[in-house]
Amino acid sequence: MANSARRKPPSQPRKLSWCCSLSGHPPSPENPVIIAKALHKKHDSFSKPASNSLPGSPLNSKSGLNFVVVDSALKSRSESFRGKNEGSLLHSGSGWEQYEGLFDVRLNLRGKKGGALVLETSSEVLIANSEVFAGLISEYRQGLGSTSDRKGNNYSLKMCRIEVPDVENLGVFRDTIELMFEDNITKRLLKIGVYRAIDILEVSAGIMFTKGVSSCLKYLEAVPWTEEEEEKLRDANARNELKSLVKGLFSKSSIYEKDQPELNKEDLYVVCQSCLSSLGTLLEEASNTSPNRKVTKTGKTLIERISRQVDNINWLLEMLLDQQMGEEFVDMWADQGDLLRMHESTSPMVRYELSRVSATLFIAMGTRKLHCRAEARAGLFQAWFHPMLADFGWLQRCKKGLDMKALEEAMGQTLLTLPLKQQYMLFMEWFRCFSKHGTECPNLSRAFQIWWRRSFLRGSETYAIESR
Repeated sequence: MANSARRKPPSQPRKLSWCCSLSGHPPSPENPVIIAKALHKKHDSFSKPASNSLPGSPLNSKSGLNFVVVDSALKSRSESFRGKNEGSLLHSGSGWEQYEGLFDVRLNLRGKKGGALVLETSSEVLIANSEVFAGLISEYRQGLGSTSDRKGNNYSLKMCRIEVPDVENLGVFRDTIELMFEDNITKRLLKIGVYRAIDILEVSAGIMFTKGVSSCLKYLEAVPWTEEEEEKLRDANARNELKSLVKGLFSKSSIYEKDQPELNKEDLYVVCQSCLSSLGTLLEEASNTSPNRKVTKTGKTLIERISRQVDNINWLLEMLLDQQMGEEFVDMWADQGDLLRMHESTSPMVRYELSRVSATLFIAMGTRKLHCRAEARAGLFQAWFHPMLADFGWLQRCKKGLDMKALEEAMGQTLLTLPLKQQYMLFMEWFRCFSKHGTECPNLSRAFQIWWRRSFLRGSETYAIESR
């Protein structure tokens, strides 16, 4: 009787669902070393840059698709990746219920700009809809089959892990996988919209999701496009293609390098100065008028034109960094007194664009892509550190491809290379901002702790010497 009283009630069958997690894998024995395996030749065409890929899409011509099968001989503990209720997406009435309990594939998506997304899904669905995933799952099972036969285990109970690195947009890739479970893809695309459908089309083509490609094409052909949408997409594609072409021509490994003269450094800096002058004119205009209302004959608002100039400057800066010619740009940017004065009187929704240029320089210094004199680093921080603190919240909300963690790490590392007196001033300014605004300010706590310990030790040594 006592035993029966202690007996636990029969456990209800756990209802599995589509699971996604924005966090990375927790350190545990179930996360073994990743083993990269070359795909079969039939998938090579989709792992190479496509000439007709859409620039700026989730998997553009630069990132490509390079899948990695993860060795998962150890027993899976999928509970560590599932929340009880939160973080799970179950689409009722869309064909998901029939795959309950069959989620035996774990997709580990790695963002190109940082971040990760873990999706658990059904191998049956992936095999039926994607030729790329079908080949990877088949390869995984063939490799596991011999081991399972010897041990008498069923390989179908094993969790297949597939890693997809360098994903441009994690959300779009997830939406594409979700469409595989939809009975009516077109109906879902109506809710998604034109721009998202174009991105999904690119991902679908990359993973050979034929049904998704045809549905996106039918939707884009049937949906009415406005002139503004067509012009915006055409302009963005043309700019990105031109940037890639010019950057390729200037690249040291370019096939066009033979018998070509050296890149003229002075000409590039003349163009940079022209862009900075145009940016100053636009900011002066923004300080006198509402940036949202000011529209030119081309139909572009003042914010769009300022953003365009900043994109041009960052593009030129990337070329200078690739050619190891960016040292003089540090001095040029630190001497922009007019831009600094206008930064104080301009709306935050406009002025944060200036900090995008500073962020590019900080990251280049922190990652050692840019080497410059100590005086140049000190001048850059003296001029643009305070604006960066003021604009960091806007940069977080409007990243535009900026890796915020890399920016914080680079700022901290570069700060520690400055003269001690300037380190004290800047760290105290950061501490006041951080204690007041919290996450709206860059997290430099690690660098601050290093500076604090160094200062404490140096102060103790000085006191010991003086006391002798």
